Amino acid sequence: MDDITMLIPAYNPTERLIGVVRGLAESGFASIVVVNDGSDASCDPLFDEVATIGQVTLLEHAVNLGKGAALKTGLNHAFCCFRDHIGVVTVDADGQHLVEDARKVALSLRKNPDALVVGARSFDREVPFRSRFGNRITRHLFRFLIGQKLTDTQSGLRGIPMGFIPSLLKIPSSGYDFELDMLLACKYTGRRIVEESIRTVYLEGNISSHFNPLIDSMKIYFVLLRFTLASLLSAVLDSALFRVVFGFSASILISQASARTVSMLFNYTAVKRAVFFSERKDVNTFPKYLTLVIVSGTVSYFLIRFLTTFSSMSVLAAKISAESLVFLANFAIQRDFIFAKHREKAKR
Repeated sequence: MDDITMLIPAYNPTERLIGVVRGLAESGFASIVVVNDGSDASCDPLFDEVATIGQVTLLEHAVNLGKGAALKTGLNHAFCCFRDHIGVVTVDADGQHLVEDARKVALSLRKNPDALVVGARSFDREVPFRSRFGNRITRHLFRFLIGQKLTDTQSGLRGIPMGFIPSLLKIPSSGYDFELDMLLACKYTGRRIVEESIRTVYLEGNISSHFNPLIDSMKIYFVLLRFTLASLLSAVLDSALFRVVFGFSASILISQASARTVSMLFNYTAVKRAVFFSERKDVNTFPKYLTLVIVSGTVSYFLIRFLTTFSSMSVLAAKISAESLVFLANFAIQRDFIFAKHREKAKR
């Protein structure tokens, strides 16, 4: 295939890397990019041999920067040197992605040149527990927070449209969390995700994987929890300002308006840039966001009035209770109607 670039990030690989590269070359892929992500010097002979394969371009990091950083290095090279290609297919270096599955994802990318194609594995009892458990938890969290059901959120076999690469290069994450951020970016740039069923291969219990079940899972889950974190920080700021202003004015209306204005500006910037990765212009998103703030603030105000009038709650306790009730509604509206770009407008 001369219109698809294959990308393999590699850190301290085994000899399986050579088999992966030769298999892809023999299968007809004309452009293969391998990124040595600061591997030990003992791996140099492997990379030297890989570099002799005619279709291979070898890129190197001086030190280990993480899988996400290696992917971005390869994606940047592909975009600069093979911009006329349909896209890039990423393959792990440990031999757990079969050549026929890589071709399957590449062909699916040809059919869906504007979509991110994810090679979806099945997770039955033969899959190592750490992989099965981690994917199951992430899958459910992803569905709840993003509003989209995916079978495999951690697959490294992916077909990436060439036009999607500039957006991905702006993502700050550099580890395994980059692959989850890629899925989030699809949601908020209006890009479809297409799953292509592939075989599930775990060699020797997956001992060659550099994925740390505890540390790297925490990083991935933190990506998902950014949604909640941004809202919680805004809520803390809002409540603190509300309490200060109420102490001076004794007016719920003035306190609510003052606190909401400051927390609104903070929250808007946080969710747009650090949570939803939205590339929509402020002229399109801010009016909708402002409308949501006004409506939710009004609802919150009357809830506080109701709770303080018909119960023994203090004003601050009523404030926290009211904000908790409108939190989920605000999140869903921002996720699906304010910062998400409509798919029909997405461009390759």
